[in-house]
Amino acid sequence: MPEVIVFDLYGVIARVQTADAKQGLVDLSGVPGESFWEAYWGCRPDYDAGQDALAYWAAVAGRLGTRFADVDALMAADLESWCHVDDEMVAVVHELADQGRTLGLLSNIVPDLVPLWEARHGDWLGRFASLTYSCRIGVAKPDRRAYEICAQRLGVELGEALFFDDNEVNVVAAREAGMAAELFVSPAQVRALTLSGGSWLSAPSGGVRSVGAERDS
Repeated sequence: MPEVIVFDLYGVIARVQTADAKQGLVDLSGVPGESFWEAYWGCRPDYDAGQDALAYWAAVAGRLGTRFADVDALMAADLESWCHVDDEMVAVVHELADQGRTLGLLSNIVPDLVPLWEARHGDWLGRFASLTYSCRIGVAKPDRRAYEICAQRLGVELGEALFFDDNEVNVVAAREAGMAAELFVSPAQVRALTLSGGSWLSAPSGGVRSVGAERDS
């Protein structure tokens, strides 16, 4: 079983934005949803890498060719939409830590969210040996350097860690960097690979293939 396990945050331990939260942002923006999300995500890489929030929202407005009526409300609603956890995955984190596993977090996250997470969820974040946030290292997944920095902070080689992410692009990039990696499906899958004796095998791509772990199609 793997001794060093690295988790993505959003879509793995943390929940992604709900439909209601997303609609709330669109309503606050005053622009059509499709155009808003294209600009929101198109400008996000710089924000994930440490850009100031006001600069990010100015870039979004610039791409849309508009001015937002209430930027403060947009910023607050955006941050709140990314602050919720999957309690079952939090339980998995505690279970792994209780077994003495070395845990790492590797997350693409914007600067203003980090203090919110650490204030609200410090109990289980404290079980991690290393917290690697894109906004604090100046580079985001799937850039190879993000995985290298994460491994360095954990004091291990890339190939010694098993990484879970819900984004296939990030999983492929991790494998290409030399890290074993699995596309996250569920807490049951993580338990099968890390707590229940499931096998994880080095694959030709540099990632892993699980044996005996259930996965959805």
